[in-house]
Amino acid sequence: MYYVYVLQCADKTLYTGYTDDLQKRIKVHNRGKGAKYTRARLPVTLVYYEEAETKSMALSREYRIKKMTRRQKETLISAQMN
Repeated sequence: MYYVYVLQCADKTLYTGYTDDLQKRIKVHNRGKGAKYTRARLPVTLVYYEEAETKSMALSREYRIKKMTRRQKETLISAQMN
């Protein structure tokens, strides 16, 4: 199982990624060992995630989310919270 996730950084920007171990990946980001983008924007908070059956599906979905506008991402996040 893979996960596509969106993090909110300390500066309120959003970061999208994928992993096969969601909790471990968030810890790695918050230790400053994750993506270069998040290292300068700690701490990060998980605001959205979804499951994908394969790595290929996760990568494809990650790409589509990254192409979304901030407003579209916020709508995606809000929909999961309801």
